[in-house]
Amino acid sequence: MKLPTPRWWYVREDAPAPIARALLTPVSWIWAAVTALRIARAVPVETGVPVICVGNLTAGGTGKTPVVRELLKRLRARYVDAQGLSKGYGGSLEGPILVDPAKHTAAQVGDEPLMLAADAPIWISRDRAKGAVAAAWAGAQALVMDDGHQNPSINKTLSLVVVDGETRNNEWPLGDGAVFPAGPLREPLAVGLARADAVILMLPSDLEAPDPELLAMFPGKPVLIARLAPTAPPPSGPQVGFAGVGKPWKVERSLQAAGCDLKDFAPFPDHMAYDARTLQSLADRAATFGAGLVTTEKDWARLPPEWRAKITAWPVAAVFEDDDALEALLDLALRP
Repeated sequence: MKLPTPRWWYVREDAPAPIARALLTPVSWIWAAVTALRIARAVPVETGVPVICVGNLTAGGTGKTPVVRELLKRLRARYVDAQGLSKGYGGSLEGPILVDPAKHTAAQVGDEPLMLAADAPIWISRDRAKGAVAAAWAGAQALVMDDGHQNPSINKTLSLVVVDGETRNNEWPLGDGAVFPAGPLREPLAVGLARADAVILMLPSDLEAPDPELLAMFPGKPVLIARLAPTAPPPSGPQVGFAGVGKPWKVERSLQAAGCDLKDFAPFPDHMAYDARTLQSLADRAATFGAGLVTTEKDWARLPPEWRAKITAWPVAAVFEDDDALEALLDLALRP
């Protein structure tokens, strides 16, 4: 059974801490130690092609996958045969395998790879090193790795970490700095940052500038500002929204900020596998408002085919404030 992301993970340190945080803190020490040991002992594989890793420091909900899509788009616009690499989380296939959107389902390859495969070749592999080698042998000239900052199995040319830059309602992207499961961090902040070449701070489209206090958390690292911007307006008329992503409440806020007439919103755990009963319940709820149903592209990829025509996917893209800075990083990654 999947559990939703705890909201208390992201509460600032000056707010009252829940009992759960105190109880889980010793477990977080073990988690951090095991992660550090695994990374220290690893012998990374050299693939022979540039590998750009787009990872994060926290457990989901940062906008990482839209960044992967944007990097693939930019690299392929340079006539570089850039291909994506994913673990295929939530899928049943172990790989290495090239995702075929006409043949594979989210249940087989995962929702994010299926979504990305509409725009560029995407490989999935539980063993990320085997997947990278397979892609390189198949002709990939560069790899963009979706997630994997804590995966030491591949020699990375460029390591980017995506950080949620929204600081509202006393919620902060890194919470009080606690490591999973006591907080959202996958490893201590300073440890994760030490392996990163740059930080991508992802802001919602309606937030003008990042909080200076948040920016100060990344000393010595280039920080690129990006925004999750809708590529189409939300559907017209009343809507009931739903999302099974890392931070579903951010989808609700984004729809409202975009002017959606949102009557209700249902949050679900990340990578939620929607069954007919759940979807019918959502449809019944929408019917009480005379509303349509709207969700994210990632959620839409997990819908049964018979439901896709009944639900609108609302697309967003990562838009960078400083194109030159991003292109300079790609230049660096592609340099012989």
